[in-house]
Amino acid sequence: MFNIVLHEPEIPQNTGNIARTCAVTGAKLHIIKPMGFAIDDKKLKRAGLDYWHQLDITYYENFEDFFAKNTGRMFFATTKAPNKYTDISYKDGDYLIFGKETKGLPESLLSDRPQSCIRIPMRDTTRSLNLSNSVAIVVYEALRQTNFEGLKLTSGFLTVGEPRI
Repeated sequence: MFNIVLHEPEIPQNTGNIARTCAVTGAKLHIIKPMGFAIDDKKLKRAGLDYWHQLDITYYENFEDFFAKNTGRMFFATTKAPNKYTDISYKDGDYLIFGKETKGLPESLLSDRPQSCIRIPMRDTTRSLNLSNSVAIVVYEALRQTNFEGLKLTSGFLTVGEPRI
């Protein structure tokens, strides 16, 4: 199981979409406060749809609280990273940490851990991807590398080798 960490999320729809991604992949969601919305925000619930009961979620007051309660390999997603997200060999239990939509992660946090910073390549004329898209891209790469452990790998609709019409 992977751990998705959101630092001070600001947009309820993004957090709802990320919560849904966590529910369908079995990832645990960690949210570091403050949040830019109330947890009962209907936009948050709508984006997560009916997956809230399947979600493993923990809240923290700040990064100090988070680090005091969690240990393990941690990767920090930032547009400033030296490593592409595909350069990492992910392992079960890794923490994938994402910053708030308007500012990303704090520079002080990143400068102490350059070897653990990852980025998604994009054109240099753009600022960044949507947060929920970024989370999905990175978590599915981590899952791909671990052979999608614990996830349903077949649909039961078509079998390998059947022609698609």
